[in-house]
Amino acid sequence: MNRRNLMQAAALVAGAGALSAPTASAGSGRPATRHHAAIATRDGLNLAYEDWGAGPPVVLIHSWTLQSAMWRQQIPALNDAGFRTIAYDRRGHGRSDGNGQGYDADTLADDLGAVLDQLDLRGATLVSHSMGACEIVRYLSRHGSARVAKVVMLAPTTPFLIKTADNPLGLPPTVFDQTRAQWKADFTGWIAANQAPFFTPQTPPETVDWLVAIMRQCQLPVALATSLAVTGVDFRPDLAKMRVPTLVAHGDADSSAPLALTGKPTAAAIAGARLEVLKGAPHGLFLTHADQVNRAIIAFARA
Repeated sequence: MNRRNLMQAAALVAGAGALSAPTASAGSGRPATRHHAAIATRDGLNLAYEDWGAGPPVVLIHSWTLQSAMWRQQIPALNDAGFRTIAYDRRGHGRSDGNGQGYDADTLADDLGAVLDQLDLRGATLVSHSMGACEIVRYLSRHGSARVAKVVMLAPTTPFLIKTADNPLGLPPTVFDQTRAQWKADFTGWIAANQAPFFTPQTPPETVDWLVAIMRQCQLPVALATSLAVTGVDFRPDLAKMRVPTLVAHGDADSSAPLALTGKPTAAAIAGARLEVLKGAPHGLFLTHADQVNRAIIAFARA
């Protein structure tokens, strides 16, 4: 791994989708979103969410610094395939409340639990991208799988990113420290300098601009805190406990979360998990390879 890829890997949680929220088109046959009161967290925050369609539930957990709007390409496809889709904004992101606290792995997992419990979802398929995988595996470790039927992880940032004696594929902690120092100096500049590898050369510039605008909305303290929740935690014990059917879909051109560092060992650590490698896909595979990703999610959720 060269120095450029090393620094890109230090920003593992930086990948997220550059898409706006879906709307129901006239005559499309898709039900409009159902608006509800926000989900209440244990510490009194309100998590904004949208609830689309009908059928077996699919819960979408978004990427670092972004919002549930990133799932625009997935929500209509899932609705058309007969699934109900719930997408929420993580605390401190998008329309959800934030109080400067609760960005540790346990609390973020408990927030996911609040979504499942308060909507009384059963037999749910949990779908994550990047950082969202950490919330799923910690949720299952803390709360069990009574409400969860299946899991799909897109380009996960599990299992453990720090290099140790028993984790030689990890990166030195100083690499992540240096990246966060860059954010403190010029977060906007860092985003601009590191956006290209998330996409393919064919990605429209308008889409790239949209991503940058969304990332800029995330408060820097939130970006820093959630980064620590991902890069500083060893999720291998959580993965070892998982007994839920799991699909890991990862691109072989992902330089933000390299397949060998994240996707492969994540799938290997989960009993019975299946790894699907998408040729030529970068970290933003849910956007750049949306048709393949959607087919994989739908087929796995239906099986």
